[in-house]
Amino acid sequence: MTGGPPRQLVEELLHDGGGVLRLAPAFVARDLVPPGRRFGLPEDAYDLGERGYLCERWLGSTTKADNRVGPADEGLSHVVDSTRRPRMTLRDAVAADPAAIMGEAYAESHPQGLGRLAKLLDYGDRIPYHIHPPQRFAELMGRRSKDEAYYFPAGVDMGAHPETFFGVHPWIARERAYDVLLPYLVDWDSDLILRHSRAEVQVPDEGFQVPSGVLHGPGTALTVELQEDSDVFAMFQALNAGRIIDKDLLFHDVRPEDRSAYGERFPLNFVEWELNGDPFFYENNHLTPQPIETGPGGGREWWIFYNTSKFSGKKLVVPPGARHTVTENGVYSLLVWSGAGRYCGHDVRGGDADADELLVSHAVATAPHTVENTGDSDLVVFLFFGPDINDTPTIARYGVS
Repeated sequence: MTGGPPRQLVEELLHDGGGVLRLAPAFVARDLVPPGRRFGLPEDAYDLGERGYLCERWLGSTTKADNRVGPADEGLSHVVDSTRRPRMTLRDAVAADPAAIMGEAYAESHPQGLGRLAKLLDYGDRIPYHIHPPQRFAELMGRRSKDEAYYFPAGVDMGAHPETFFGVHPWIARERAYDVLLPYLVDWDSDLILRHSRAEVQVPDEGFQVPSGVLHGPGTALTVELQEDSDVFAMFQALNAGRIIDKDLLFHDVRPEDRSAYGERFPLNFVEWELNGDPFFYENNHLTPQPIETGPGGGREWWIFYNTSKFSGKKLVVPPGARHTVTENGVYSLLVWSGAGRYCGHDVRGGDADADELLVSHAVATAPHTVENTGDSDLVVFLFFGPDINDTPTIARYGVS
């Protein structure tokens, strides 16, 4: 394989992979919360010193992790060749030849690229109560909003705190008592801001959607997350996992002039109060797998990320000895969660980070392609799509007349 121009390298990688790119794992460190240690790595691999702890794996990622310290390519997926040697980042591959990966029409209408980010979250304590700024505030920093959604795989230890705090008590929105949160942001010395929120149990094989502007503190269940292609946030909880968080994280995506003029009051602008105080928050944001009619074949599919045009995702299960034919609407990436098989002719194995992640280009995705289970247990695969590729089910809204 040559070391020529990036576009030529993309063409060669796609040719050699039959229109499919194999991706190396992209592990990401965070310094706020201890790790859950469920990635199957050696025990000494999780503590990365000044960088923090290995708590996340980013999947099919073209997003750079916005960490205080760390390597220049942290968070970015790398495309590997047939010898598993990294050749380029997926971000560079998409930039070099977007039409070859995304399809000409989709690449033209979505110049931002793949537009989504999938993750595995593996935390040993709850993530602090925080918020992702809505687009009108994210763009002040030259960034994008971050709607996201969660799925909790079954058969995995749920950790010490398998519940997530969401939003605020309805009376706060009803009575417009928005300043009730302000003293916690000013004092910055406790976790008592959580007394104004509500916790929901993380149930295996279920999940939640979290629009930008909704306060949330995710629990310790190992989580598959799908989100907009962004890494913006503001921390609202000072004390977490036994220590006080750096208060600068409250202002992570606040312009210096806004911090100077408005102080702790400014991040409260990020809160979409009606969404946070929705008395039917659970009903309006809870996700359960929705079966997909696939016709004859050996596998079954479910929507696990839906109710939005910003991203979508499926779970595919193929039983031992079976073959399943897939035809999709556009480019997607995938994670083999468990089992072994062949996906578009590539050997894949769940639990093996060097053999569990692929990106299927538009040309291959939109033609019939085969998934074969060659093992003795179910082959379980998660598929991740970007904006405007799929029409998905919608959640019937409660409390709307």
